[in-house]
Amino acid sequence: MNVVNSTITGLDYWAQFDEVSKYNVSLNYLERLWMAWYAYMQNDVLATGVMSFVIHELVYFGRSLPWIIIDCIPYFNRYKIQANKIPTAREQWNCALLVLLSHFTVELPQIWLFHPMAQYCGLSTTVPFPSIWTMAYQIAVFFVLEDAWHYWSHRLMHVSSFLYKNVHKIHHQYSAPFGLAAEYASPIEVMVLGFGTVGCPILWCAVTGDLHILTMYIWIVLRLFQAIDAHSGYEFPWSLHHFLPFWAGAEHHDVHHEKFIGNYASSFRWWDFCLDTEATAESLQRQREAKKAKKNKAQ
Repeated sequence: MNVVNSTITGLDYWAQFDEVSKYNVSLNYLERLWMAWYAYMQNDVLATGVMSFVIHELVYFGRSLPWIIIDCIPYFNRYKIQANKIPTAREQWNCALLVLLSHFTVELPQIWLFHPMAQYCGLSTTVPFPSIWTMAYQIAVFFVLEDAWHYWSHRLMHVSSFLYKNVHKIHHQYSAPFGLAAEYASPIEVMVLGFGTVGCPILWCAVTGDLHILTMYIWIVLRLFQAIDAHSGYEFPWSLHHFLPFWAGAEHHDVHHEKFIGNYASSFRWWDFCLDTEATAESLQRQREAKKAKKNKAQ
């Protein structure tokens, strides 16, 4: 059941929180923090816009920071996939500047339009929050949908020489990727690939009428973690794909940057495996054998 805000204007945030807590004792602490934020801002578009942008910036640069530190510690070179290509401080700085420029000029306007678009499609911003199970299965669906969108749009950017040269090439400036480079891309690519992250949940909401913005935030945080880790350039014994063989990860995506071919998917390996676009020693051998068999059959 949705709770209608019953607050007094002019109060600071924590005064609003106290006011909300008096009359909504059934809500948990996080739900009261959430409700107080919207009550404090007195403008849902502004409240959602500020929260969305701040979350994105904190998560993106916060998750990139450990990889920046790891790049500075020689001990971790043994886990670097392309060990002879450690990013310099200048490369990291130049990358961060372009990413920040993209965030403020391309992503910020989209984030600002997110609330009215989401509300139009039926996305909820009220409390109480959905159950853990509801959020978990919806996020799992978003991972699958985004991965499919990413595979086909990313593959198209490589198949088309025009799109590669004019759109995608900038993302391949670094043949040995690092965490900050996850969103180092042209504005067009940011919008196209970003549709998978934002557009798929919005379409889900439009069709089902069941999506809470908190689920959206958790999904985006996880997607950012996935993208940054895939660009980290490090392969550890505890990397996730060792436990989930269908997970892509840095080992999968690093080869794509090094060879400029194959491994087009974002989170999973099944599209590349099923369509023979994997860029690994095993897959290349499998492709050679298939071509040889086809040639022998033709003779």
